[in-house]
Amino acid sequence: MNYFKQYFFVVIVAFLSSCQQDTSDVKYEVNTKTDANGYTYESVENDPTGLRLYTLDNGLKVYLGKNEEEPKIQTLVAVKAGSTYDPSDNTGLAHYLEHMVFKGTDEIGTSDYEAEAKLLKEISDLYEVHKAETDPEKKEAIYKKIDSISYEASKLAIANEYDKMVSMLGAEGTNAFTSNEQTVYVNKIPSNELEKWLKLESERFSKLVLRLFHTELEAVYEEFNRGQDSDGRKQYFATLEGLFPTHPYGTQSTIGVSEHLKNPSMEAIKAYFDKYYVPNNMAVILVGDLDFDATIKKVDDAFGDYEKKELTHPTFAKLDSISSPIKKEVYGPTAESIYVAFRSEGKGSKQEVMLTLVDYLLANSQAGLIDLNLNQKQLVQRASSFTNFDNDYGFHLIYGTPKANQSLDEVRELLLAQVEKVKKGEFEDWLIEAVVNDLRLSKIRQYENASSTAYAFKDAFIGFQDWKGQLEMLDQMKAITKEDVVKFANEFYGENYVEVHKLQGKDESIVKVENPGITPIELNRDKESSFLQAFNAIESSELEPQYVDYDTAIKKTKTKNNIEVSYVKNPNNDIFNLNIIFDMGQDNDPMVSLAAGYLDYLGTDTYTPEQLKQEFYKVGISYNVSSGNDKTYIGISGLNENLDAGLALLENLWDNAKADQETYDKYIESILKGRQDSKSQKNNIFYGGMMNYAQHGEDSRFRDIYSEEELKAFKPSDLVAKIKEMRTYKQRAFYYGNDVKMAVASLDKNHAVPETLNDYPEETEYTNVDTGGNVYFVDYDMVQSEMMLISKGDTFDADKMAAARLFNTYFGSGLSSIVFQEIRESKSLAYSAYSAYSMSSEAGKPDYTMAYVGTQANKLEQAVDAMLELMTNMPEAEEQFNQAKEATLKKIAAERITKSNIFWTYEGLKKRGITEDNRKEMYNTIEKMTLSDLKEFFNANISGNDYNVIVIGNEKDIDFDALAKLGTITELDIDYIFNFEKEEKVETEDIKL
Repeated sequence: MNYFKQYFFVVIVAFLSSCQQDTSDVKYEVNTKTDANGYTYESVENDPTGLRLYTLDNGLKVYLGKNEEEPKIQTLVAVKAGSTYDPSDNTGLAHYLEHMVFKGTDEIGTSDYEAEAKLLKEISDLYEVHKAETDPEKKEAIYKKIDSISYEASKLAIANEYDKMVSMLGAEGTNAFTSNEQTVYVNKIPSNELEKWLKLESERFSKLVLRLFHTELEAVYEEFNRGQDSDGRKQYFATLEGLFPTHPYGTQSTIGVSEHLKNPSMEAIKAYFDKYYVPNNMAVILVGDLDFDATIKKVDDAFGDYEKKELTHPTFAKLDSISSPIKKEVYGPTAESIYVAFRSEGKGSKQEVMLTLVDYLLANSQAGLIDLNLNQKQLVQRASSFTNFDNDYGFHLIYGTPKANQSLDEVRELLLAQVEKVKKGEFEDWLIEAVVNDLRLSKIRQYENASSTAYAFKDAFIGFQDWKGQLEMLDQMKAITKEDVVKFANEFYGENYVEVHKLQGKDESIVKVENPGITPIELNRDKESSFLQAFNAIESSELEPQYVDYDTAIKKTKTKNNIEVSYVKNPNNDIFNLNIIFDMGQDNDPMVSLAAGYLDYLGTDTYTPEQLKQEFYKVGISYNVSSGNDKTYIGISGLNENLDAGLALLENLWDNAKADQETYDKYIESILKGRQDSKSQKNNIFYGGMMNYAQHGEDSRFRDIYSEEELKAFKPSDLVAKIKEMRTYKQRAFYYGNDVKMAVASLDKNHAVPETLNDYPEETEYTNVDTGGNVYFVDYDMVQSEMMLISKGDTFDADKMAAARLFNTYFGSGLSSIVFQEIRESKSLAYSAYSAYSMSSEAGKPDYTMAYVGTQANKLEQAVDAMLELMTNMPEAEEQFNQAKEATLKKIAAERITKSNIFWTYEGLKKRGITEDNRKEMYNTIEKMTLSDLKEFFNANISGNDYNVIVIGNEKDIDFDALAKLGTITELDIDYIFNFEKEEKVETEDIKL
């Protein structure tokens, strides 16, 4: 299921508690009630989320939901304001404001606000002068003055104090995001820290202080550069430009334009905050382990004194209809693709319901028209669709990537042909009901998750939607007939689309800027505001960690043919997962992975490939056949009542798959085209090819692939035989559900195996090369450059896990870590920078130390120098260490391993040679650790390491003299590192400096 469809599930997640329930007769009535403390709230009868929606006297909306699976609360603070409301001459403002809300207030993040405020006023005034000035030399002089005063102001600031406090709570996922009509601030906190979190957030949103402004501006500009390096983002925004040519959805992006980012107005940002960050335009959303009555009182105590303000949101002129296709093109290095999008009405409209249904008729990952007619038949490389709805408008987008020697126009015609089938009613009569059932099943899965429920509440709030309407959406969909769909499709889909071709080529619209030469600011790690001191004095109740006894949590039984079945009971609903597990994978036999992929395109003696997919979809069963490095899984998931039917279908495919030469030829064409596409993707080159080469050299599983000649030489019948042969190997099963007897009975009935099972083929071992003295470079057309330092360490030692976890929190990961503070906050050298001691996932294999920086090329040398200094000499900050230690302990205390994760976590532990829940030992070890202990870990495992360095960037922008200081530079050929073309030896050539 693709991301956009998953996101839709989140939007309307908590629809029902049992998929077997026929909800067509369920009535959703809104009730107004009063709790024990006298607070009035709304609830909806038969709402499985149990939402209580409060409205405080100042207009603040408070959404509360209960989920006791773990002692945590998903928190969202949502504001109905985003980039759509940016002033047209200050695009990117809402997003930049989002960043600044992390910088503190007149109480948080300052050692002397009265003195600091005077300097901040000077900086603000200078930015207004800078914005108005047109002479480049004068602008530069003004900026230097801003930089000078900003440095003085930083002496009074305390960087990242908000991040330190929220980290000390044990919070996870601390972040924020901005889009068209929303800005949302995110934390997931231990439930015992709710009161302290409310105190912190209440202060955070009470006053905006734009401190450390110009360094954060550089970070935002680096984020802008990352967007310029994303062909997907460019293609998406070009689509919006075509769909919404005179509306902010299409005229201004969330990140903003370069000219506006480089000429900000602090006054405009403050005005935006004062206008939109008011209680009657905000919501506090809490879902998790909470008490309703106590929580609403605490929220009121924290936010109830915020002052309500009159507010109207901007409105925009109605867009003209699209009467003929609009074609756009974007360029970049990645593989070609096409978007075809139709504009619709927005959230809450009838079109939203109808288009959601049509979207799943087209693409549901199993039995949609695109799934069967294009993907299953391999007529394109890949195709799918998704919908998106904002407040004013939405759209339905279908997309595809071409096969080799296939044009984007041909892909477009194939995509539109599927839309025509909907218009003609050329789809199965049962498909609408199956789609609705699929959505219901997905909502059960999403409802189990507190975060998903919180985001569902958030979307209703941002879209001015009442929760009752969200609950009724699927019932509305269920009432839609095939005739309704056909009528709607003929009215909605015509020549009214925007098509955007993503072509390979140079993007001439790229904006590049000079390094502004920012003076590194003071971080003042040794200082604390009076607010932080008072915050630390607040005592929360203790949250005791809970550990898993895997021997009792994972129960075992056997089938009649002696296959061991491990099982964990599903305590919540009728959903099951059943996997047959083979402890062998590609390392044992690479042909298994090739055969598993081929099987997905085959039918049997009784079903065509398309009919088989339809049969699975009819009974609401998903199946998977996949092979990893050391494991192969064959499994199904769905509702318990359909397990036997689903397993019978899977076993039928396993036993009776019919090989087909034409299908195999297309499958190989797809693999080869996929290879060509993959080597155009920056992340695949960097994190796949280059990182594997730095760790393994030539001898890696990444390069150990079949050649084109070898692929074409295989007989399809041999691949089918290979899948059938899997049945003869040793195997075990895992079942997660609420009826293990039924599952075992179905295995006895359907899953036949020989009396004696074979041992696995011998596993191929891959070497890990020693690191040091090498700089591997790949030339790629991009604005930023990315660098990773990689150092091989000792073999895995479980005794290091505690120190490694604490080290990563203190030093390398998170907003309050040493690396983030030094490289981004102080020096503005990168948007993204992190370091980690990465422990091996397998006993006997080495750990790695890694350090990453992504920045524009003209900052790379400074960023590398800064990172290497940190990796050699770890800054020692006692208070920051204590905060990191407290945060780590609280996170462990709030962790709960539940449901199927019990089994899969244990599988990972066993691979490391661990047979019990070692978090207890880690917790006790961390509790006793001192800063000197961490320094000892650093000196023994990180300081002075020898690194292989991988760098990807535009060779025209890279300073190779600077890179040469790190080691011998070798430019790697992309085909070579992927092994897509066999070569006699490494064709390397030292870069000429």
